[in-house]
Amino acid sequence: MFELEQQQMRQLIEELNVASEAYYGGRGELLTDYEWDAKFDQLSRLERSTGIVLDGSPTQKVSEQTMEGQKEAHEFAALSLAKTKQVGDVEKWAEGKPVWISWKLDGLTLVATYDDGCLTKVVTRGNGHIGTNITHLSSAIKGLPQTIPAAGHVVVRGEAIISYDDFNRFLLETGADYANPRNLASGSLTLKDVSEVKLRNIRWIAFTLVSAPENIQSWGQRMDWLDQNGFTTVDRRLVKEPTAYNINKVIDAFTQEVSNQKNPFPVDGLVVAYDDTAFAQTGSVTGHHATRAGLAFKWQDEAATTELLEIEWSCAANTISPVAVFKPVELEGTTVRRASLCNISECERLGIGGQGSVLSVIKANKIIPKVVSVEQKVGQLQIPDSCPVCHHEARVEVSKVSETKTLHCTNPDCPAKQLRKFSRFVSKEGMNIDGISEQTLAKFINLGWIREYADIYKLNNHIREIASLDGFGERSARNMMQAINRSRTVDARNLLIALSIPKCGPDVAKRLLASYSIDDVLKLSENTLFSELDLKDIDGIGPEREAIIKEWFRNPANISMLNNLLSEVSVTQPHSEPAGNSCEGLTFVITGDVHHFKNRNELKAYIESQGGKVTGSVSKSTSFLINNDIASTSGKNKKAQQLQIPIISEDDFIERFGAEN
Repeated sequence: MFELEQQQMRQLIEELNVASEAYYGGRGELLTDYEWDAKFDQLSRLERSTGIVLDGSPTQKVSEQTMEGQKEAHEFAALSLAKTKQVGDVEKWAEGKPVWISWKLDGLTLVATYDDGCLTKVVTRGNGHIGTNITHLSSAIKGLPQTIPAAGHVVVRGEAIISYDDFNRFLLETGADYANPRNLASGSLTLKDVSEVKLRNIRWIAFTLVSAPENIQSWGQRMDWLDQNGFTTVDRRLVKEPTAYNINKVIDAFTQEVSNQKNPFPVDGLVVAYDDTAFAQTGSVTGHHATRAGLAFKWQDEAATTELLEIEWSCAANTISPVAVFKPVELEGTTVRRASLCNISECERLGIGGQGSVLSVIKANKIIPKVVSVEQKVGQLQIPDSCPVCHHEARVEVSKVSETKTLHCTNPDCPAKQLRKFSRFVSKEGMNIDGISEQTLAKFINLGWIREYADIYKLNNHIREIASLDGFGERSARNMMQAINRSRTVDARNLLIALSIPKCGPDVAKRLLASYSIDDVLKLSENTLFSELDLKDIDGIGPEREAIIKEWFRNPANISMLNNLLSEVSVTQPHSEPAGNSCEGLTFVITGDVHHFKNRNELKAYIESQGGKVTGSVSKSTSFLINNDIASTSGKNKKAQQLQIPIISEDDFIERFGAEN
């Protein structure tokens, strides 16, 4: 009997470790949280019943974030938490002592160390004892202060995460194929280019103060200390009397935020911590977790069994994705009829069959419908050999990094490949046209009414036909046309975002327009300006992104499309009224570190408030280059010297232009 159980244990250990390595290494999700937890629990039960723990068991170690780079030992071990899905277990664990309940954010744990107010080290959790030093990426992570008011030695743990909105925006802009925000965050922190990481909008949220000069015994007061020192901290609630009723009441409040999608960040449960940090340190420690360091509460996923009606293949951007359409089931208070299967590899892993197959479905973390298993397989999955939209050949491709199989349309001009671009065009950050969903756009594209952006402004020619379509009527068609007409005057930044220029998302558009006017940017199509309009020196752009943006403007088809659009809309570049005039008529370039101002952005804001202009590169129109290292041999200094443009220090600037801060 033991031999059979040990064989099961070895198989579970291999499956869990392989899935964990892929998950924490940013190479894809081989097991859902639901499946990983189930296998982990099964392994734990086998270990308890046999009294045997085999080598490599994940019950005895922290799941490792495997990243390449310099390894660093943690000053304080960053261990995992014991977990439960039962409120009764939380009550028992609390032992009647006040506890805090907070989000269990679904990202990557980073440990930040500060010495005398300066950030000195950022290390991934790794295996809990040794992590990877990624200090070089710290400036690209929002919410990770470079300096804090507190002196002495400070150690803080937090979670690096990407919001759902930023995740969806990234997929829309790049056409990349990531399973979830956590997977994107993990992959992003393996990059070497700081400017590229910055565009992923990774945020760091502190969830515990590990060490500080002050002796603070209350966990709640420790979190208040973090707030006071400029950290963004995790949402939390205190349960003074941890009865099952009181605990459940707080858990329900968090659950409602998840169910109503009020929380912008991905979470995979809650964390319970003692307010008495001295008591929390008295528990025993295993290779996997410290018994009183905290407790992870995970929702008991509500599963339902249903019958598969069909696999719908949906083409968007570059990928044709399978979607399970099944008989409606009630989950978490809503009716669920369909769930994305992500890709062919996921279908193969689950063993998806054909019509009539019986599926088990959940709403993962109370939000995302997900097929977790096939209870009864009927027939075989039929992978189409042609695109469902343009009917050109479809081909299966295998990722060299994750070995994931995905289906792609081979027609570069497939209308569906432009759907995401049109969706971005009408989005709030683009032209902000209410009432046109992606589904509506797909319908208009298939009817041949939309071929390019300008066609949206000609939909009035089809107003009667639109009113007669399913889901429309005269009123909704009229409201849509009013929204289209309202968007005919557009802010310059929104226009650049709407155009789906590669590598030109909201942040890059903002940076471009901070250095150049929209008229200058649109004139990139004129070859005579290519050598003069220097984009690569703008912070966050660089030579690679500059080449891609300029290449877009060189494309005759893009210019034709742009000219047609500009005949339908007018573009504005609003600016705030200056508060003074000490810099009026002058153009500055700022480079290097600043000392008097908090950062270069603050100095830039001051110049603009005084009627001046700040650009990213030195040109004949530059009045002054501000660089505290006047003797530097940097490219900007050399160019300023060649053009005989004065190079001044920050002190010189303050003396000349009266800046006070």
